[in-house]
Formats: sequence, structure tokens, C-alpha cells
Amino acid sequence: MDHSFVSAFVLLLLVLDPFGSLPIFISVLKGVPPERRTRVAVREVLIAFCVLLAFMFAGQGFLNLMHLSERSLEVAGGVILLIIAIRMIFTSGSQIYASDGGAREPFIFPLAVPLLAGPSAMATVLLLASRQPQQLMQWVGAVSAAMLVCGAVMLAADRIRKLLGHSMVSAIEKLMGLVLTAVAVEMILAGLKRYFFDSL
Repeated sequence: MDHSFVSAFVLLLLVLDPFGSLPIFISVLKGVPPERRTRVAVREVLIAFCVLLAFMFAGQGFLNLMHLSERSLEVAGGVILLIIAIRMIFTSGSQIYASDGGAREPFIFPLAVPLLAGPSAMATVLLLASRQPQQLMQWVGAVSAAMLVCGAVMLAADRIRKLLGHSMVSAIEKLMGLVLTAVAVEMILAGLKRYFFDSL
């Protein structure tokens, strides 16, 4: 399953699910003083971006070190995405990553990792880089664009939620979950197809 810049960007947005994460952004950031929220949001997005870039550039080396094939990574990534998609459809974002509601300023956990740079996002960038390494700069651009969207949504979380309402945010999350389910199944089928046909 080959990707272009646009399809990779859309896939990353589906995986990162910024709109589905609105309840978590609001819950985690409510204990942060208003004057520091922008700085905290930018910091967490940058940390997540660096983590995903590390996985992207070290992806092939990691596969070689662990003696993993691209086919197994594609199937495993599809399974992870399928689990995330099912949870998006049947649970709310606040149930996936619970917050203790404390007043501590978040640092790395839970905003950067695992909310933004979680297992599904890591597997996705690793797969993109290993399947089409000649387009690495496009994948960097797609990750950058997706992270910019996530940062913008995080900064505007309160306003977006008030504007759209809880029902609309929930509906968007479910819709993104349905689309991501189809993407995940396609990844699994593509990996299985490559495994069986390349083995002949």
C-alpha cells in the first residue's frame, strides 16, 4: 500500500486524531495557568515531533536490528491501528488516556507520549519510511503538517469544543474511527498479500 504526501498526511491525522483528543487536551491543560498553555502545547508538540522523527529515520536500522520484515511491520501496524480505531468508535477520547485532574504541568506524559507520539503513530511513520525510503522528505513534511494541525487544535481546544459542541466532536471522532478502520484493514491485507506472494 504505497502512499503520497497527501495520503500520508491524512493517515497521520487519522492516527493522531486531534479532534477526538479534544477532551484530553482540555482535561490535561485545565490545571496549567492560561499564560503558560501556549508554551506547554508547543513544547509537547515539539517533543512528539522529535520522537516520531527519531522513529522515522532509525526505522530501517531498527528493523534490521530486530530481524523484522516490512511485511510483519505492516501487519502489526495495521492491527495496532485497528485497535485504536475500534476504541475511537466505541469509547470516548477521555477514556483512552485518563487524566488524574491534578494541577501538575504536563511534561512528555500524557500529551507528547503516548497521546501524540503513541504506538500507532510510531508504527505508521516507521512503516512509511521503511516501505518508501526514497520519499523520506515527503514523510517529514507530512509529519510536520500533521503536528501543526495537532498543535493548532490543542491551542484552540476550548474554543473548538464550545463552537462545535460535545455531540459534534463525538461524531467527528466516530467518523474518523470508521475511516481509520478501513485504512487498518487495508494495511493488514497488503501485508498478508506481500507475505504470501513474495514467498512464492
